[in-house]
Amino acid sequence: MTGLDVAGLQRRLAEFAAARGWGPYHTPKNLAAALSVEASELLEIFQWLTPEESARVMEDPRSAHRVADEVADVLAYLLQFSEVLGIDVLAALAAKIDRNELRFPVPEIKDRHSPE
Repeated sequence: MTGLDVAGLQRRLAEFAAARGWGPYHTPKNLAAALSVEASELLEIFQWLTPEESARVMEDPRSAHRVADEVADVLAYLLQFSEVLGIDVLAALAAKIDRNELRFPVPEIKDRHSPE
């Protein structure tokens, strides 16, 4: 798929919901709850896997399909939630990364060859 962008996906999701009369149910509270449920469904896939098994989850086509579907559901609800509240998700993410870079600076590495 080419030409995908956040605004276009949000438009498609809004049109999908509007065509089905779901708009009144897409409140911030309901969308936040749905987002949490979908994130939990993603977590459920990994619940009893070892760290090694979880790293290989995409190798099995059945589990890979489940993971991709749940990621899509999480993203869909996040985009709908953000649209309803007027949040620019890319700007919000960029601002959060900026704050985290200030909050968690890269540790200075001492030169092993220079005296302390």
